[in-house]
Amino acid sequence: MDQATTALLRSPLPAMPLGVVVRVVGAEAKPPTFRLSSGSCIVGSGRDTHICISDPTVSRKHLELSLVPEGVSVADLGSRNGTFYLGQRVEKIVLSPGSRLTVGTVELAFEADTDALCAGLREGSRSYRGLIGASPAMSRLFAMLERLEGSLINVLIQGESGVGKEVVACAIHNGSRRAAAPFHALNCGGISRELILSELFGHRRGAFTGAVEDRAGAFEIAHGGTLFLDEIGELPLDVQPVLLRALESGEVRRVGDNAARTVNVRVIAATNRDLESEVEAGRFRPDLYYRLAVVKLAVAPLRERPEDIELLAQRFANDAGAGELPREVIDQLMQREWPGNVRELRNAVEAYIALGSLSIPDSRRVPILDYALRELIDPSRSYAEQKDALVERFTLLYLTKVLDRTGGNQSEAARVSGLQRSYLGKLLVKHGIAKR
Repeated sequence: MDQATTALLRSPLPAMPLGVVVRVVGAEAKPPTFRLSSGSCIVGSGRDTHICISDPTVSRKHLELSLVPEGVSVADLGSRNGTFYLGQRVEKIVLSPGSRLTVGTVELAFEADTDALCAGLREGSRSYRGLIGASPAMSRLFAMLERLEGSLINVLIQGESGVGKEVVACAIHNGSRRAAAPFHALNCGGISRELILSELFGHRRGAFTGAVEDRAGAFEIAHGGTLFLDEIGELPLDVQPVLLRALESGEVRRVGDNAARTVNVRVIAATNRDLESEVEAGRFRPDLYYRLAVVKLAVAPLRERPEDIELLAQRFANDAGAGELPREVIDQLMQREWPGNVRELRNAVEAYIALGSLSIPDSRRVPILDYALRELIDPSRSYAEQKDALVERFTLLYLTKVLDRTGGNQSEAARVSGLQRSYLGKLLVKHGIAKR
């Protein structure tokens, strides 16, 4: 075998675009559902077509569908009654999954073939383009990301705050054919309606108070590349149709401007909300949801993948130039639940490197009492002895704080604590608080 043949066999095959399911709506067809996984297919009323539609408004060979990274390339084959998208007759167009096309008077719906995406994944990898993890959940995620490399379809990343959704979005971008183009991130949370429109689509000078110059929005900045919309579930309801129109038409208008600008972006959105529940509650538009959630990826919380803690902690230490973490530090990190997920773990490692000791978990999220008890309880001593000591300590601290709150007024302290005034006095004497 020559060297050229050997190199060809060793080189990875180029990733293929994700398959698309074509569904015929409103007419009889054979087959009613067609899986487009490679090549192209002909749609028409003739028997020699891949999708035969029984409708007089459909030409014998009406159009041709081809799989491309963005979804489906549509080419009208000179049909009599035309092919329409969003009410406009088209000759050639590329549509993403989630779109609908009118053929004569019949609709074709395009959906991502997610069954094919999830089937036969080659799991086992511990990394993917900067992401690392030894857990089964991350291994499966890496396999799905690798499968998506041939596609440029929209993706919705779901997961708790701090799991690294933006890092996953960057990995998707870097693994795509748009890796050399811009990656622009926009956080949709906590921005007013007027400002979110400006952030998304830009504005003209004088469009509103503070608009002192023309400004490009996120869509224009990300043109040719990837736009990451974080916290998409926070997007105001009245802004959602504007975003949907931009996704459908590929055109944006700056605030205060009548001219439309054509943009070509891949959208990756992320949320820590259950968007399906938000749709059911009427707080998120279903059509926008289906446009964004062509493929859904879930990033598991850190507490569900403890196998990743050591790998991540050591990565953060290496990034900070600290070298190998001591085994006892790793062991302590492994015992925590990490409600703040990977972000909290990074902060803890960086604090350890700076201070030489692990900080106590954030009491706003982790009950500090649980942490303290784990440190104080000695299983070699009796239950009764340790319980009495803890009760005494609690009583001392409680009475001190009650008196601080009441300015030293013992009658008010008795009322707040629900204790008899005389019994409160005895406790104060017993614990030496009265003398203070």
